[in-house]
Amino acid sequence: MVGTVKTTLDIDDELVTRAKARAARDGTTLTALIEEGLRLRLQRRPGGPRPPPELPVFAGRSGLAPGIDPRSNRSLNDAADGP
Repeated sequence: MVGTVKTTLDIDDELVTRAKARAARDGTTLTALIEEGLRLRLQRRPGGPRPPPELPVFAGRSGLAPGIDPRSNRSLNDAADGP
């Protein structure tokens, strides 16, 4: 079992609100979301190329994924946030 450390962080209120909402949508915890973000950030090599972002909005060369309204910012943002 890996040990854990309790710590206090000063994080922007809006960012925490958005992160809590995302964690709830994903069925996880804020702690798990933060840990995932730290792991992703730390696995990248400094100065190295960034991996291409996942874009669930697009369905390859065929254009937009089914069910996305290109005229709706909400539709595009919801799709970019993932399932």
